[in-house]
Amino acid sequence: MVLVKRFFAVVLAMGFFVVAAAADDHLRTVQAKLKEGGFYFGKMDGAPSSELSAAVTRYQIRNGLEITGTLDPKTSKALGVKAEANTPAADSETWRRLRKTDPQFLARARAAKKAPSTFAPREDAADEPPTRALEPAGEGGSRLILSRERLRDYVAAFVLAGLDPHVGAELEFFADRVRYYNDGIVGREKIRRDLQRYAARWPQRRFRLAGEVKVEPQPDSRLRVTFPLRYELRNGVKHSSGKIRKTLILEVLGEDLQIVGVDESKGR
Repeated sequence: MVLVKRFFAVVLAMGFFVVAAAADDHLRTVQAKLKEGGFYFGKMDGAPSSELSAAVTRYQIRNGLEITGTLDPKTSKALGVKAEANTPAADSETWRRLRKTDPQFLARARAAKKAPSTFAPREDAADEPPTRALEPAGEGGSRLILSRERLRDYVAAFVLAGLDPHVGAELEFFADRVRYYNDGIVGREKIRRDLQRYAARWPQRRFRLAGEVKVEPQPDSRLRVTFPLRYELRNGVKHSSGKIRKTLILEVLGEDLQIVGVDESKGR
């Protein structure tokens, strides 16, 4: 009887290692695909991580896919890989990583001249910190050193934070005082309560970028970032879906960005 138990234990262990090896190979394939596209710069180890999840999110927002940070069926199909159960899952570390943006990704994006910037960078902008805001450029003008790639990552991070199980995680993106929709200038506590009510009303939420992220320099050295967002909201039998145009007013804070204004309108 003891020998039989040992035999089954060995068989189960071998089965586990076979499954684990297959999962590792699958994620190595995903890592290779994302690295080839310039989205991933981590180790080719076949291991799930927040770095890989951030790369998946980066791929999703640039290809109009649902922003999940996970290898869902549509993302797997777009990448040309099988949809597997053992995939990276988005967590708080994922959107925090995206919010700051991997410098390697920015360097690769600039080198490949992907997604032409809507800004007017200095000739030596590649050597500057990616989150420096504005510098004088003659009468009534400014030159930005921020890239659109940096801001698309920021938008992706903001959306992912709204899906974080820790309700109100996106509060970290807001300044202490914010021009908040039609409510005028409000504090963070008001925003926290609003985010909590929204999450309770719509516990199941799905979002995807439905167009380009547009950026306009503001006269007060801030940035106006607008982007179309498709949404699907559910709460039991209740359902709502559509498209909005979201507007964020961003201000540079050290090496980070913070939201000092937010608004939205119905999209077409």
